[in-house]
Order: sequence, then C-alpha cells, then structure tokens
Amino acid sequence: MEIGIMIEGQNGLNWPRWQRIARAVEDLGFVGLWRSDHFTNPSPPDKDSLELWVSLTWLAAHTRRILFGPLVTPFSFRHPVWTARMAKDVDDLSGGRLVLGVGAGWQEREHRMFGFALLPVADRFARFAEGVQVVRQLLRSDTPVTFHGRFYRLEEAVLLPRPQRPGGPPLLIGGNGERRTLPLVARFADEWNAVYIPPARFAALNRRLDALLAAEGRRREDVRRSLMTGLVFGRTDQELRERLRGRDPDTLRARGVIVGTPATVTEQLRVFAEAGVQRIMLQWLDLDDLDGLEALARAVEVG
Repeated sequence: MEIGIMIEGQNGLNWPRWQRIARAVEDLGFVGLWRSDHFTNPSPPDKDSLELWVSLTWLAAHTRRILFGPLVTPFSFRHPVWTARMAKDVDDLSGGRLVLGVGAGWQEREHRMFGFALLPVADRFARFAEGVQVVRQLLRSDTPVTFHGRFYRLEEAVLLPRPQRPGGPPLLIGGNGERRTLPLVARFADEWNAVYIPPARFAALNRRLDALLAAEGRRREDVRRSLMTGLVFGRTDQELRERLRGRDPDTLRARGVIVGTPATVTEQLRVFAEAGVQRIMLQWLDLDDLDGLEALARAVEVG
C-alpha cells in the first residue's frame, strides 16, 4: 500500500510552510502530498490559507518525484472548464504527477463568506455530476466538445495545447456515499477516495464499487482505491497521550483514524491494506512538525 501525506490548506498554510512540507514529503520517501481546497474552516478563528492551484503550480515546478493533488477541489468554487484547463497545464508542468480530485463542495461558512452558491444537496450533486462530465470530456476528447446541461453549456469547445499525458491527469472522486458518489465513480473516475472510515466499512464499499463497475462494463482494476483519514501519531506512549489530549483512542479508531506509536500504526495500516486500500493519505495537521513527519516516515518505512 502506498503511503502519502494530506494537509489542510486552510489551517495555517503559507508559503514557507508549504515549501518546507513539500520538500520533506519528497525527501522522506512518501508517495505524494495532497491538500484540501478551502478558504477557511467551518468555525473561527480564520487562519492563513494558500490558494490551491497556485500552490500546486509551485509544487509541480519544485518537486521531481511525488504525486500530488487536491482532496478535493469543488466545482462550487470554479467552473469545470477552469478546473480542467488548470489541471492539464499543472500536470504537464510536473511531468505527469497530478491526481485531479474533484468534489461537490460542502462547507457552508466559506461559501456564504465569499459569495459562492453551495446549493441544496440534490442540486449540488446534479451540478457536480455535470462538472465531472465536462472535465472528463475536455481532457479526453481531441475533438471539440459540445455539452448542454442544466448548469453548464459548451459549444465546440477544445482546450489547447492538448494534455501531454493521454487523457490528462487521472480523475479522482472522493466520498463515501453509496447512492450518489459510488455510481459516479463507477462511470467516470480513475480513483475512488474514501474519507474517514474504518477498514470493515471500506471493504464493504469496495465490494459495492466492484459491482457498480461490472454493471458499467468496466474492470475493477480500472479504478484505484484510496483512503484519506486522520492520524494521531506519537513516537512514545507519553507523546501519544499528549497528542490525544484526552480523546479515547478506540473511539477514534472506530471512525477510521489511525492512532498509535510506530508498531501500532504499522499494524493498523496493514489492516487497511487487507481491506483493499491501495493508497492511503494520512492527514498531518501540525504543519510545523517536520521532526514528527520524519519519525512517521521511519516508522512506516516509506524511504
């Protein structure tokens, strides 16, 4: 199982922190670095937050090995044409290392603050389904695209230059929903990214996705299976207790959070791999704790 790092870009991210983390993730041997696409958190205080695509452009030009991308970039912020156009160019700049994670949007506060229309849930997912199709067609069709939807309309549209990677970057759809998300994954995605679920639940959704893929005439290996989940890591039992801050580790593990010292973290990762997780993105919340990140890399032997 591949092991990457995920950070919350709205949680104090600025240029010095982003540059240090990106270089550390590359040097330490993690497979990749992913980040959220938010203006701010659901509740105050508001903190520094680098714009997603600007930060990914820097990363594309200043790293050589790691995969990277958004978990996830919502169409509620950007028209899918812009998402597709930026994604293909950033992917080309990186030499083909972007994983394009897209989402519907969810956080009410930031949409209200900055004037974006989040929409009721049913409309939001209808817009998302159209956006996925627009992005996919613009990246994968070498002939002009015409699309007439409820939310988006294209007339003989083509993005030039064409992506250097045939079809552009792989398309990731994130979420745990069986009714809306997994059917979209089965129809359109190259990677499914589950969020904060325990191994047994991941395995059940994984089987459901297999069935949906078969119904679409696709192979199970056509879609990579990944998971983004929380991490509470301590190099010693004492450090772990301090990082837990009174939270019950078993309760956290029941939600899919990985909790422990090196030996117990390694065992929990093994269980997720057995459940079908091919790539895991571990949420690293302390943006200044590079020593801890190095200790994690040694513990899980990514280097």
